[in-house]
Amino acid sequence: MSEDSSTLYAKLLGETASISWQELQPFFARGALLRVASEFDLIEAAQAVAQDDREKVAAWLAAGHLAKLEAEEAQDWFERDPSLWAVVVAPWVLVQERADKPSLH
Repeated sequence: MSEDSSTLYAKLLGETASISWQELQPFFARGALLRVASEFDLIEAAQAVAQDDREKVAAWLAAGHLAKLEAEEAQDWFERDPSLWAVVVAPWVLVQERADKPSLH
């Protein structure tokens, strides 16, 4: 990772936060939510979008690691209210459902 890439990664990591589905609904209504697969690195995906890495983003879209949030998923999140993490890479909000993992502490 170059210095610029690592700086961007750190910046995006610092801007990532836990968020509720209720807070994300306006972005969904505007079609501005990108779902990142839970087993995928949210910050790596945000970095590729921020750097306009079309080849990487296209491959992830094709593989299903990254996708526009569909209405069925939105309804599921509304009903379950899962733990979500998000980061803004204008005009997108990248969001990921986080599995609740036991703490190591």
